[in-house]
Amino acid sequence: MQDEILLTPWRDFPGEDAELRAPQVEEKWDFVLVSDIHEVGSEKEIKRKKFLDELSKKGFTIKKIEDKKLFYGVRAPKQIFQKYQWLQRNPDSRPQNPNNDHNIPVTTRIRIVNFILQNTVTPDLEKLHDLMKKKVFETMFPLHEKEDLREFLEENWARWRDIFRKQPIEKIRCYFGEKVALYFAWLGWYTYLLGFAALAGVAVFVAGITVFNSSQVSKEICEANNTIMCPLCDQKCPFWLLSDTCTYAKVTHMIDNEGTVVFAMLMAIWATVFLELWKRQRATVVTDWDLYRWDEEEEELAMELINNLQHEPQRYQHSYLRSTIVLLLVLLMIAVLIGIAHALVIYRVIAMALFTQSNLEFLREQANTMAVITGAVLHYITIVIMTKVNRHVALYLCDLEKPRTFSHRENNFTVKIFTFQFFTHFSSLIYIAFFLGRINGHPGNYVRIAGKWRLEECHPSGCITDLCIQMAIIMLLKQTISNVIEYLIPWITHKRRKKQHHPKKRSMMVWEEEEVEDPCKRQWLSNYHLNEVNVFSLFDEFLEMVIQYSFTTIFVAAFPLAPLLAFCNNLFEIRLDAIKMMRLRRRMVPRKANDIGIWLQVLEAIGILAVIGNGLVIAITSDFIPMLVYKHTYSPCVTENITGVDCSTGYINHSLSVFRIQDFEPYTKVSETLLDFVTDEIKECRYQDYRNADDYSYTVQFWHIFATRLAFLILFEHVALCVKLIAAWYVPDVPQSVMNQFLDRKHSNLRKELRWVMLQGPAAGASRSRARWG
Repeated sequence: MQDEILLTPWRDFPGEDAELRAPQVEEKWDFVLVSDIHEVGSEKEIKRKKFLDELSKKGFTIKKIEDKKLFYGVRAPKQIFQKYQWLQRNPDSRPQNPNNDHNIPVTTRIRIVNFILQNTVTPDLEKLHDLMKKKVFETMFPLHEKEDLREFLEENWARWRDIFRKQPIEKIRCYFGEKVALYFAWLGWYTYLLGFAALAGVAVFVAGITVFNSSQVSKEICEANNTIMCPLCDQKCPFWLLSDTCTYAKVTHMIDNEGTVVFAMLMAIWATVFLELWKRQRATVVTDWDLYRWDEEEEELAMELINNLQHEPQRYQHSYLRSTIVLLLVLLMIAVLIGIAHALVIYRVIAMALFTQSNLEFLREQANTMAVITGAVLHYITIVIMTKVNRHVALYLCDLEKPRTFSHRENNFTVKIFTFQFFTHFSSLIYIAFFLGRINGHPGNYVRIAGKWRLEECHPSGCITDLCIQMAIIMLLKQTISNVIEYLIPWITHKRRKKQHHPKKRSMMVWEEEEVEDPCKRQWLSNYHLNEVNVFSLFDEFLEMVIQYSFTTIFVAAFPLAPLLAFCNNLFEIRLDAIKMMRLRRRMVPRKANDIGIWLQVLEAIGILAVIGNGLVIAITSDFIPMLVYKHTYSPCVTENITGVDCSTGYINHSLSVFRIQDFEPYTKVSETLLDFVTDEIKECRYQDYRNADDYSYTVQFWHIFATRLAFLILFEHVALCVKLIAAWYVPDVPQSVMNQFLDRKHSNLRKELRWVMLQGPAAGASRSRARWG
């Protein structure tokens, strides 16, 4: 069953009925509305009819096709787009006759029709959003049309084989609009520059491998067969030999070496250069699109007036009460996220105690590493869960703020969701980087959770390996599992929907003629079977990449391979997103844009956090500063004026404090044997700290290291920030060619204006000026 409704459109412009009288060579529909088949006379059926009547009054052509559901194709009248073009043109370039129409891009057409559909009000004061909530309409979507542009993108962009091919940004823009095109342009540029960061990270990692067995510190740990370390827990944990952690020490020095400092500085500079070069790239792209000075607010007002000439703009509003409530709720949510990070810390502490008491020898020997690994996996699970919670909370807070426009709502939502996601992803990493092993006390006076479980300690070679393991597991799990799910779920859902809605063909009798199927029906059904998109579909892609950018820059000093993992992931991410958009999802509603919006400010904030984070990792987490102080103050090279020896000789023994066994707390129970040593014969054990052996107070060396850490942190961050500022100044945001292009355009317009005045006379010039300035 099908019928087509042709109604008389508006008569604001002459000659506008000609389009409707002309025969349609090919039916093209702007949008399709889908509804269940409701009973005649039911409330839902009446509401649906009222909404369609309102569209008819605006001149929309409506076609209905009935299958298992009702499909309504809508096509907007020509004059709507004539009005849009007239309002959006520069006053100097507007023709005298608004009917001198130029072909409007399909993306603009879809965007305008979507705006009108979303803002059409029924006599019951209900909009389409309200009707969809009440199940009057199930969904709405623009169509993936069978056209050359789509076929080109499917063959040359949305395929895995094109993973190293340059993206056709201009064609993406023509099909999906500027917002999507800018996302892929940004992602491609980010991935391209990540290649250089990945090469630098690999070089640092390879350099670390070359010193895997040659580090003096690692040698001392591996040879410390007589250095007895204090137990790692209170109940039945044995004393242990420092040499047992030989491999762990080698791995630590492979990550924590002089190259790490240089790499951290380079990544701080890279983050700045990346953003500055992106600003130049963006300026070039949007200038080619003639959108450099495009005003989003003006366009939105234009579409409001096209939809309703009596429309009054919604005023800017600000409520200190609402802002205070939102701020308090944001702080409460951050406190909850930090509390979850504390729960992960408690898990690691308890897991460490249980693993050290396990009957399995492997768990006992690798208790610390297993606690770190399982803690990282648990952290990833909390990330998956809290991501959904964060989204609902951020949307609720945005509703409280009552933003004026969709763009304002999107910006507010972006700031909130990124803040929540940042604490979700990085709270645990911050603890490991800056607090692990520094607030746990010392033997005989440990800091305990609930007075029972004591906090973890760092390995004598430092805590940076724990941070590296945590980052590696989270990045690998997040990127691999997330990408697999991101592709498989839409693919499986699409196949299932297609199978459910694709009935088997009935066998035809000899005398029966096959019914000719409307081509529109086939096209609409194929689009309906695709997965739904929403206003946050592109937002989710941006958020995923910005979180990855945070991992790649903020703690990169602890994990030099982070840029390489991000680079490899992004090569697949580009094609994965393309395949989803072209083959698995309905067509996105195109949005006009001339930049990536508030995401640029978020990226700049991450760049500053990267300087602070890497500076803190080197100053606090790494053993770079303690070893530097030792070499230049306490080593044999200084105290004994010995040459020809490694200046780090004796560092490990110097960094371990002595604890008397008799000073253990009463409820500390130590395992009875330690290899060739008898527990009763052990009078002292060692632990990592700088404390005196008599009263366990801090030594002078501790304060030397503390002062040096603080001085390095201040120096590193000031130097890095200065370099960032110099790089930002040195690389202009707008290329010279773009600036000259605008200059030539202004010059040309002024010459045309002057020539017009000279040819037409002063009166015409004055009239034209009045027309320009209203």
